[in-house]
Amino acid sequence: MTPRWSAFLSSRGATLAEGVVRRFGDPAGELDAAATASVLADLSHLALLGVSGPDAESFLQGQLSCDVAGLAADGATLGSYCSAKGRMLASFVLWREPDGFALALSRTLAGPIAQRLRLFVLRAKVAIADRSDECVLLGAAGAAAESALRAAAGALPQQAGRVARRDGATVVRSARDRYLIAAAPERAPTLWDALSERLRPVGTPCWEWLDIVDGLPLVTARIQDELVPQMANLELIGGVSFEKGCYPGQEVVARTQYRGKPKRRMFLARIEGAAPAPGDPLYSEDLGDQASGAIVNAAPAPGGGYDVLAVVHASSAADSTVRLGSPAGAPLRFRPLPYAVP
Repeated sequence: MTPRWSAFLSSRGATLAEGVVRRFGDPAGELDAAATASVLADLSHLALLGVSGPDAESFLQGQLSCDVAGLAADGATLGSYCSAKGRMLASFVLWREPDGFALALSRTLAGPIAQRLRLFVLRAKVAIADRSDECVLLGAAGAAAESALRAAAGALPQQAGRVARRDGATVVRSARDRYLIAAAPERAPTLWDALSERLRPVGTPCWEWLDIVDGLPLVTARIQDELVPQMANLELIGGVSFEKGCYPGQEVVARTQYRGKPKRRMFLARIEGAAPAPGDPLYSEDLGDQASGAIVNAAPAPGGGYDVLAVVHASSAADSTVRLGSPAGAPLRFRPLPYAVP
């Protein structure tokens, strides 16, 4: 987050810590609004990488789990970047730009991922740059988000997985009335003020909670290199292509898909008590002192407690009590995801 954007948000009532908006004065009310109304959030917990040049498409096609070459000119997709062992080093939203592609991923990983990608450029005509200071990332959600964005930003994508651009703003549409907006720094303050007339400004934890209840995992530094994409349900939400050619870890990902379902899967759950964090281990009665899984993402939930995305043994989630941190820790209460998990 640039000093100018930080100062602007502070002038609009934001409380910031470590470069992220924590709240706009009423965390509980903001969470309730995220659950029942329409909201606007700063997304400075994310970074934006730009991949440009004549060979950008073919380069990314050989590096990422999603089908970059098959992406429409106005298309967007989820995806992951994996190690040779098939474990996710990052997850992201990717979309086409006029000069290449943009990837929105965890801010904790932007530098290392850009550096790692550059190692494989070799003779390809590709440039990889951290563009986080060149744009402002915002999120809009709720029933009023579409009309608010249409009034403030003009044309909107008509369906999920599509992108529209106008007047210095790129709008990426996801499911359930949710939008990611990448705005030029000079456009962002005016856009924020226009949207906030119809959408309630909320802290970034509210957006993280929306991702959790939508079953959308975000790989951060604390859970990096731990999960194959199927453990995080990425193939169920469009982040893995099994039709494209090779990419790092492709053999492991394909073997996981075609030689029996993964033993661990990601589930949505509620936890009461102390705050969980990504990477915290989970234990279940059926496995005793052996860890059954780990927290992927966690955020405060409306009404108290925490909602989490947790990867655990499927048998443990179905037939056993799963607990946080130790075999005697707080229990997880599992809830249905908005999509079916095999």
